[in-house]
Amino acid sequence: MLKLISWNIDSLNAALTSASPRAQLSRDVLETLKNEDADIIAIQETKLPVTGPAKKHLEVLTEYFPGYAVEWVSSEPPARKGYAGTMILYKEDMKAEKIIPRIGAPDTMDDEGRLLVLETDDFYFVNVYTPNAGDGLKRLGDRQEWDKRYADYLAELDQKKPVIACGDFNVAHREIDLAHPESNHMSAGFTDEEREGFTNLLGRGFVDTFRYIHGDVKGVYSWWAQRIKTSKINNSGWRIDYFLVSDRIKDRVKKSEMISSGSRQDHTPILLEID
Repeated sequence: MLKLISWNIDSLNAALTSASPRAQLSRDVLETLKNEDADIIAIQETKLPVTGPAKKHLEVLTEYFPGYAVEWVSSEPPARKGYAGTMILYKEDMKAEKIIPRIGAPDTMDDEGRLLVLETDDFYFVNVYTPNAGDGLKRLGDRQEWDKRYADYLAELDQKKPVIACGDFNVAHREIDLAHPESNHMSAGFTDEEREGFTNLLGRGFVDTFRYIHGDVKGVYSWWAQRIKTSKINNSGWRIDYFLVSDRIKDRVKKSEMISSGSRQDHTPILLEID
């Protein structure tokens, strides 16, 4: 059985080295993840420099996750510094090759460290931090193009061997995937265009494992807005983090769920167990 975890950490440096109350909440989540003893942990929004994790970061990560190899990709010029970025930790005894794909995405999206892939003998593991459509939906057109290119890329991998893709997809796919669909149809992450992009992705031969296991259950979310103090207490959330798998291995999925992040708002980690 493979156990896999995905989490948008919203700054690895802050989580590992800051003394703020929020950083402490992040470290509590890391403690939870450590106890899960997963085979692979995908992290999004690391916000690290081009040079990647510092010696101090790696030391702290090793304290939490001894016996794991670490792969990463950061945002690099011409993209913004200390922006986006992804990382994968995986057990050292796993045989895996790192791939940093470029999918021909618009603007600087290919330079923002949004995609990191591990190729094993049996499957591809894809960690994604999908671009946000942005304030005023200013990046929506580029985001739609990203969605097409990303779907093409996953479908291409799927021709060779099964795919497990996870991360922050920055879209609530259906009305049951957020607490207040009625007031969010023009919000980034719930526009018709972004939802259609996700529908098209699934149509290329992939399954949303959470819905596959749980059906139309409501009220289960992976993200709560930080700027609204009561968002988590009131469970006014969105489900925008996913584990997708190739259609042909969906029957091997045993578990797909959220991992509690306590009172910490923003993203909560998600878990997949697959035979």
